[in-house]
Amino acid sequence: MQTKRWNVKTEQPDQQAIAEAVDLLQNGRTVSFPTETVYGLGADATNAPAVSGIFQAKGRPEDNPLIAHVATKEQLLNLVTGLSLVAEKLLDAFTPGPLTLVLPSNGTCAANVTAGLSTIGVRIPDHPVAQALLKTCDRPIAAPSANLSGKPSPTTADHVWADLQGKIAGLVDAGPTGVGVESTVVDCTQEIPVILRPGGITKAQLEAVAGSVMVDPALAGTAENPKAPGMKYTHYAPEVPLWLVAGPPDNVQAVIDREHANRKRIGVMASTETAAKLHSARIIPLGSDLRSVAANLYDALRVFKSGDVDIILCEMFSKTDIGQAIMNRLEKAATDFVDN
Repeated sequence: MQTKRWNVKTEQPDQQAIAEAVDLLQNGRTVSFPTETVYGLGADATNAPAVSGIFQAKGRPEDNPLIAHVATKEQLLNLVTGLSLVAEKLLDAFTPGPLTLVLPSNGTCAANVTAGLSTIGVRIPDHPVAQALLKTCDRPIAAPSANLSGKPSPTTADHVWADLQGKIAGLVDAGPTGVGVESTVVDCTQEIPVILRPGGITKAQLEAVAGSVMVDPALAGTAENPKAPGMKYTHYAPEVPLWLVAGPPDNVQAVIDREHANRKRIGVMASTETAAKLHSARIIPLGSDLRSVAANLYDALRVFKSGDVDIILCEMFSKTDIGQAIMNRLEKAATDFVDN
């Protein structure tokens, strides 16, 4: 399959490119496009064979539900049986934006979008290109991250191209995404909202609007019938083993020194402050604050290749603010935890 690639400006997307991408989507093809979180791989959410193309391209298990993307609140309401008061508060406060709400489905979307569940994850992305695409298409677009299943999510079009070129019909390239980790997923089918996946909207932000918010215990393990993406299978894994290292920079350096003695080639991901204190390894500074770390995380995981390093070390970050999402992704990707 030939993959068409369009280069567009974020703030003023080329309408011809958008129209061509939409034509592919409306004809049952798969197209990758940017959101404010990561690049998504889209297909018409009402067309089951089209949605199957997402699973085929990604190598993704079909019991893993997808998120339906829409341009407006009105379009979202067309996919669900209704909104609770708390769901409406969250929707109005945080969308368009990096928030996905799990709501009762009315069956408009294909069964392979919801993995046969009675609920559906829906979101309104806050990215000019995604908005232009969705408004022009005027139908819900199912869109998980545009990467091979299990690998780090794509935050640039080049990441998508490396994974899916020749497997999808189109790629709308609008440069790097912003948030860097996927949307926060909140189950609003119960009286108290439940975070199923941490992301760009934090628990504290949600609580400021909704009052009590719970965190699903399944985040610590696996779920047999997941309501949201990322709850059942291994995700975000780089090409080589990833070890998370607890404690101060001295702990990271001690592991570097020990593994060097074992003739291992070491890559390191760390905050800018920690990175400045390390040596004798290939080091990628992720940024000086948690928001920067989130934005740079997936790109760093993709930089290290099996021919370049034998082990990736990453310092562990605070779970405050977006740090909860960062550590959720790192813990899913990690093969070992080192306390030194």
